[in-house]
Amino acid sequence: VQLVESGGGLVQAGGSLSLSCTASGNIKSWNDMGWYRQGPGNQREMVAAITSGGSKHYGEAVNGRFTISGDNARNTVHLQMNSLKPEDTAVYYCHAGGVISYVTFVPDDYWGQGTQVTVSS
Repeated sequence: VQLVESGGGLVQAGGSLSLSCTASGNIKSWNDMGWYRQGPGNQREMVAAITSGGSKHYGEAVNGRFTISGDNARNTVHLQMNSLKPEDTAVYYCHAGGVISYVTFVPDDYWGQGTQVTVSS
């Protein structure tokens, strides 16, 4: 199973960016997909997640500014980030939890390689 991320980049404060993540690799099902981030000197934190049933969860720091959406059929999640702040600067990692593939039939978690988001003041 692989997670391929796209999006990110450099934007001025107040601007918007979007991220996408697609999971591939003979996937049978997954419990949740979403995004974590790790800024300089900080621990990795949850940004947003969506369950396969459509429930959405957001980190306190981004609630009301970021929106997560998912496409179960394509094993893809999107993160729309609005009203970006310099403190949103971080490497954003896609995460897929409880993934069951047709190869292993055992649930496991996977991470993407990360994509940089930089918000200038």
